[in-house]
Amino acid sequence: MPKKLLITGGAGFIGSAVIRHIINNTNHSVVNVDKLTYAGNLESLVSVENDVRYTFEQVDICDANEIKRVFNKHQPDIVMHLAAESHVDRSIDGPGEFIQTNVVGTYVLLEEARDYWSNLDADKKDNFKFHHVSTDEVYGDLEGTDDLFTEETSYAPSSPYSAAKASSDHLVRAWQRTFKFPTLITNCSNNYGPYQFPEKLIPLIILNALEGKDLPIYGNGKQIRDWLYVDDHARALLHVALTGEISETYNIGGHNELQNIEVVKTVCSILDELVPSKLDGIDKYEQLITYVGDRAGHDVRYAIDATKIANELNWTPDETFETGIKKTVEWYLENTIWCDRVKDGSYQGERLGVIKS
Repeated sequence: MPKKLLITGGAGFIGSAVIRHIINNTNHSVVNVDKLTYAGNLESLVSVENDVRYTFEQVDICDANEIKRVFNKHQPDIVMHLAAESHVDRSIDGPGEFIQTNVVGTYVLLEEARDYWSNLDADKKDNFKFHHVSTDEVYGDLEGTDDLFTEETSYAPSSPYSAAKASSDHLVRAWQRTFKFPTLITNCSNNYGPYQFPEKLIPLIILNALEGKDLPIYGNGKQIRDWLYVDDHARALLHVALTGEISETYNIGGHNELQNIEVVKTVCSILDELVPSKLDGIDKYEQLITYVGDRAGHDVRYAIDATKIANELNWTPDETFETGIKKTVEWYLENTIWCDRVKDGSYQGERLGVIKS
């Protein structure tokens, strides 16, 4: 039976991928609740905006009255909560917004969702779910080269962003345990793919290379991340929302551990193949790589153990890093107008979050 999902942050990178997946590949309907901050972009949803199963509400999750109105008007079956300030570098430059949106906003959403849920009829109440989408960064830093984050790993957040997300995770678990509110949580590894805001590593490298700008790498570039293609993540999120068990946590990973410098050099080699450099003195895009001061409190390695979601919910990623990164570079080359509009003056392709000494 088709479900109605209320998705917060649906104009963001991951949220828009989830919505496109739902509208294009299922019979479910979506209410997209998004404040439209700098990283929220409705152009990412042009392909589905006229579908009868899609509705947009420009609402701040910190506004309790508006959130109450949205619940009462749309009567969702499932909430998928993705709305968050999500860029680590920006959390270093200005932590306040992260506390407000990620902590206070999650509290407001939980309370309004709980009030709505408590007044549902028995059948709809029994089938309601609140799916909170989080990050592997709440776990902090891995010590060894073979360790992996599991669902039982203790929290040790390093940045204002990850501390705010950890706080929101704790709120969600507390509402489940205290009020028996039907929540579940997913924690994902580094996402990449089409429609990503260009301050993130991969789109930043692609767009800077094409413009002949420096390709800034934090520190020595040897930080390791597990890379998850965003469309794989979108499939996983819907699958968890529909089939996951209440009170459970599921880690979602891409099985693609790479150093940042390896990622950058891979992007450069794909660009060399697809759009050979015409820049003066630059034969290969790799020549544009420059090393900048490291991010404050930079974690060295993240890596997800996604065994649980594979075994219990039968989900695994479709894309390898090799297939996903090729699709990603090709998408940015084919969608320069989207990129230009997103970048429209407010972000200049620098690395944020570097503490000035």
